[in-house]
Amino acid sequence: MSRKARTALLMVLLVCGMTGLAFAAVPLYRVFCEATGFAGTPQRAEGGRAPGTTGHMISIRFDANTSPSLPWRFRPVDTHREVAIGAPNIALFEAQNLAARAVTGQATFNVTPSQAGRYFTKIQCFCFTEQRLAPGQDVQMPVVFYVDPAILTDPDTRDISEITLSYTFYPVDQPATAR
Repeated sequence: MSRKARTALLMVLLVCGMTGLAFAAVPLYRVFCEATGFAGTPQRAEGGRAPGTTGHMISIRFDANTSPSLPWRFRPVDTHREVAIGAPNIALFEAQNLAARAVTGQATFNVTPSQAGRYFTKIQCFCFTEQRLAPGQDVQMPVVFYVDPAILTDPDTRDISEITLSYTFYPVDQPATAR
C-alpha cells in the first residue's frame, strides 16, 4: 500500500472514530454525571434506604418550573425545609394540567450548589418516569430523598448550609392516536 493510500485510510478511520464518539458523547456524559454527581446530578439510592441521621441539619430549598410549551401549573408544596442529614425525607410537588386534553410531561432535575449533587440521594422520584395528566387533573407527586452524611467530611461540601433541588417539567411527544 502506498504512503498516500495509508494516510487516506488513517484519515477515514479517524473521521469514523470521531463521528462515533460524537454520537456516544451524550449517553457517556449522562452516565458520568449520574455516577459522580457532576453538574449537580443527584444520586439514586440503591435498596431505598437512608443511612440514618447524624444530628446535623441542612436547609433544602425546592424550586419548580415548567416549559412554556407545557400547559401545566407546577409548584412545590413547601419551598423550604430544614432536614436532618442522613435521614429520609419526603417533599411534595403539585402539578395541574390546565389543558382540555391529556398531556404527558417529564421532569429534569438538578441540585445546586453543583458539588452537593453527589450527596443528594433520591430514593423515589416522579422524575424517573413520564407523568400523564388528564384534562384539569391535579396531583401531588412525592420525592423521597436523603442527604448523604459524607457531605460533612468532604472539604468541598462541608461548609454548605443550603441545597436547592430544582425541577423543570417538559412536554413529552406522544405518538398520534388512531381516530
